[in-house]
Amino acid sequence: MSTSSSSIRIGNVLSAIFCGLTALYLLIGGAWLLAVGGSPYYIATGIALAVVAWLIRRRHPGAFVLYALVLVGTAGWGLWESGPDFWALVPRCDVFVVFGVWLLLVASPSLMPPRAIPVGALLGALVIWGGVLVYAAFNDPQTVNGTLSAQAAAPAPASGAGAADWPAYGRTEQGTRYSPLAQITPENVKNLKVAWTFRTGDMKGPNDPVEITNEVTPLKIGDMLYLCSPHQILFALDARTGELKWKFDPKLKADPSFQHVTCRGVSYADLSAAGAGAAGATPGSGTAAAGGACTRRIFLPVNDGHLYALDAQTGARCAGFANDGDLDLQHDEPVTTPGMYEPTSPPVVTSKVIVVAGSVEDNFSTREPSGVIRGFDVGTGKLLWVFDPGAQDPNAMPGPGGHYTWNSPNSWAPAAYDPSLDMVYLPMGVSTPDIWGGNRTALQERYASGLLALHASTGKLAWFYQSTHHDLWDMDQPSQPTVADITGKDGKTVPVVYAPAKTGNLYVLDRRTGTPVVPAPERPVPQGAAPGDHVAPTQPFSDLTFRPAKNLSGADMWGATMYDQLVCRVMFHQLRYEGIYTPPSVRGTLVFPGNLGMFEWGGIAVDTDRQIAIANPIALPFVSRLIARGPGNPMEPVAGAKGSGTEVGVQPQYGVPYGVTLNPFLSPFGLPCKQPAWGYMAAIDLKTNQVVWKKRIGTSRDSSPIPLAFKLGMPMLGGPIVTSGGVAFIGATADDYIRAFDVDNGNELWRARLPAGGQATPMTYSAGGRQYVVIAAGGHGSFGTKLGDYVIAYALPNK
Repeated sequence: MSTSSSSIRIGNVLSAIFCGLTALYLLIGGAWLLAVGGSPYYIATGIALAVVAWLIRRRHPGAFVLYALVLVGTAGWGLWESGPDFWALVPRCDVFVVFGVWLLLVASPSLMPPRAIPVGALLGALVIWGGVLVYAAFNDPQTVNGTLSAQAAAPAPASGAGAADWPAYGRTEQGTRYSPLAQITPENVKNLKVAWTFRTGDMKGPNDPVEITNEVTPLKIGDMLYLCSPHQILFALDARTGELKWKFDPKLKADPSFQHVTCRGVSYADLSAAGAGAAGATPGSGTAAAGGACTRRIFLPVNDGHLYALDAQTGARCAGFANDGDLDLQHDEPVTTPGMYEPTSPPVVTSKVIVVAGSVEDNFSTREPSGVIRGFDVGTGKLLWVFDPGAQDPNAMPGPGGHYTWNSPNSWAPAAYDPSLDMVYLPMGVSTPDIWGGNRTALQERYASGLLALHASTGKLAWFYQSTHHDLWDMDQPSQPTVADITGKDGKTVPVVYAPAKTGNLYVLDRRTGTPVVPAPERPVPQGAAPGDHVAPTQPFSDLTFRPAKNLSGADMWGATMYDQLVCRVMFHQLRYEGIYTPPSVRGTLVFPGNLGMFEWGGIAVDTDRQIAIANPIALPFVSRLIARGPGNPMEPVAGAKGSGTEVGVQPQYGVPYGVTLNPFLSPFGLPCKQPAWGYMAAIDLKTNQVVWKKRIGTSRDSSPIPLAFKLGMPMLGGPIVTSGGVAFIGATADDYIRAFDVDNGNELWRARLPAGGQATPMTYSAGGRQYVVIAAGGHGSFGTKLGDYVIAYALPNK
């Protein structure tokens, strides 16, 4: 037998085997899918491919025609299900198109007598697919293409010392993340280069949990930069060179049970009369002598439940503050186990008060620390007031031998402050455990999962707006609110506060009263909680939102190929899902928007001059599955039980009838089962509350076994900033980049490769007449990005 004849026979056999095995897979998987309520497409296609395999074995040219019909039918089915969405279409066609090309190259000349019509049919089907994909590549239905240019004129560039600094976590205590600097523009941003790099030396250790993160946004005051590393080591750097001036190490003794080892930032106060306006602050309370030691101070929250006050110039502990500069936040807590109460976000600092809140261990038990919010004297550290959200009288201080309320709702994300009203706005979480609430009291629900406004000097309630009633999904308020004055359609100025929620809703409230400025009507939500629990009949849905326009369906499932896409479709139909707020279940519930949220701690950036906002919503479903108590799943923890060191996987929820598993909704290959995009950049005109542009952001480069940079739109952790120069900056994405975008139209203007994950919000400042952009590139443990210890500054080249 000739070599040519042998090749023909091998090609024939391989083609038939591939078609036959694929047909078998689609028939079995398709029958399973149909049985759970899914699409009949896979069974129909499986039957067709079985016939194609038989025709190939018989060397019949009809194989070409039938396979061409499969390709054309799949194209029509894909467009009907997903529209011209390139990345939604790819798994529907990639294997089929590759095999079609194989048939043309191998089968056409050798497997069967050449016939022009059958070969032409297959070639035509491949051309149709090519045309569909080319069109889809340039007509993304998820993209909103608009421009802000004609809607708002940019102000003149600001000047002065205040404009040069970034003196608070959100640049101001109002949480705008907006800088009036304008040296960097859409025209020259492409020229940004690394100006300096600083390495903290703080890396993951053997006793650290999975959830170790580098989320810091540095402060810049005068000629100094202040930042903290994951173990809350505080560094003071020269703002021009990145040279270390001093550091302070609180000697955190981390443990694998800690749910977080992270530091989002520090706070600054100037207690002298000359410090009015610094950090958005006002003059000091008179508790520290003007011009004395520690007049200018940095406040450092530490994950073991302490707050340090340090001299901003030298790093020395402020002797007149608390216990030699160390304030014990565990005092009067019902649980003082290290790691159970963690202040991970910088406190709000007013002229008189430091407002301190903190994170508690999610989903561990019903006997956890209180989420009490406290006001301490900014000069001495003396406790001035308390607001215990779970107490009958939230302002009542514990008596001798008493303690704050077990499991009070906590506020873990950064807060915002309005000095004109002396109000502090705190994003509130839910009383833990998060995913079952049958035992919660009315007091525990009263101030949970919403925005809390307190009078900063007294701690007295101003108002509360609840964004999720009887929260069973961990749908807390996860972001620093943003305070701004916005001109309404009637031309009147409205004092508002923006509260981004995990649900994708952006609540816009009158910050004086908590009344919605943008309507947020109550709408019915799915019912049917687990036994012993209940579901609120309605939830508030803001008219300004990034939440999905429709519920997910099997058509929204995804994969690298049709094989894992089919598995994801089966998995989807096996879960309970009736849209947003579907209750947790033993069967398993698809939570979308997911527990990670559409908005996270990064918040939004608001250009208060142009009255526009830059947002980076994400769209990644999770699965929660309740685990009934039984063998190996006791109601109460065994002696010495500790946390799991992560917010995903098995969570014990001791004290309630169910534990829970929480995980992203992924395929067997580890890819998200929901089709991309999973992350966007977007701009909102705040005068009209319209989304003007929305673009995918992020590539697969650092998430794929093969480092191919496909622009899918990736999940993110971290937020954007915006500048008067018309440029927005963001890291955050699951690929290791920092990017710059044109604020007017959302076009990506520049990106730089980071040496580790950039799950932090950047900042910008001016020193020596030069504008810098700085980001911490240290990665995020549970997010899966590369860990590191870098802080990198970018600037335009010196002339």
